[in-house]
Amino acid sequence: MTEHATRVLEQLKTLPEFAELTEENCTITRLGGLTNLVHRVDCAAGSVIVRIPGDGTEEYIDRAVEITNANAAHAAGVSPEVLWAEAQTGVMISTAVPGITTMTPANFKTITGAAGRAGKALAQLHNSGEVFEFRFELFAMIDDYLKILSTKDVDLPDGYHDVVKAAEPVKAALAANPAPLAPCHCDPLSENFLDDGSKMWIVDWEYSGMNDPLWDVGDLSVEAEMDADQEAELLQGYFGRAPTAEEMGRVVIYKAMCDLLWTLWGLIQHADGNEAEDFWAYATGRFARCRALMDSADFEAHVAAVAAR
Repeated sequence: MTEHATRVLEQLKTLPEFAELTEENCTITRLGGLTNLVHRVDCAAGSVIVRIPGDGTEEYIDRAVEITNANAAHAAGVSPEVLWAEAQTGVMISTAVPGITTMTPANFKTITGAAGRAGKALAQLHNSGEVFEFRFELFAMIDDYLKILSTKDVDLPDGYHDVVKAAEPVKAALAANPAPLAPCHCDPLSENFLDDGSKMWIVDWEYSGMNDPLWDVGDLSVEAEMDADQEAELLQGYFGRAPTAEEMGRVVIYKAMCDLLWTLWGLIQHADGNEAEDFWAYATGRFARCRALMDSADFEAHVAAVAAR
């Protein structure tokens, strides 16, 4: 049992079928998670996932929106069923998918077909016709995160505001040719993808909203540390063909911009004392990667391809 077993069982007993659950008649396993307590519970009544939000997450996550979008993602056929959730506390209980492998960058490299299955899952979500609550708007979120950080004792990496200014042509290109919005995950960490060998499932809808769908594609490529061949497989799975220059431009833009945004998220975790990992190193590493991509020889051409659509 984990140190949080009592708390997990208390939450799970909100469901009648688990009312008699004790530490003696179930198995509780702590799963990964950068900000939340996530556990799998296996017992005679079935297998479920219990998610208890981490301290401080209420500053930047709307749990009511998350619940609505998680249910819509289930309706789209890409996410497990939510059995019970409470917006006030953020506790969520969902079905556990059997026979899955939780993806990591290493697993994306070694499991045959995984990148393609992830692309197909994202396409299924984006083309589902479901409508998510919340508009995930990149530059507004950067401003919001900067406001949160202004209340905390933490410094931005040197040059951060300069890079935000250098991203103005990106902002202009995206504004000139906005993509049709789609229901998007918006936080496609490798670990939010669960592979059963024939289908990729997607979980954790905390940051989800309506967005340019190619945000998810570009961000997943970054989070999974994909090389060129893996990214090509991801894109083939997503489009069923090679991307156009404009589509590829959006993917590359979002590969840079996701690092620009998640740099700030990492700084919030660092300021809040989250010990899941070294979030200062996380933030500065992402910022350096963003700058390197924006300084690369072909970045301007990718921006131009989006602007010229």
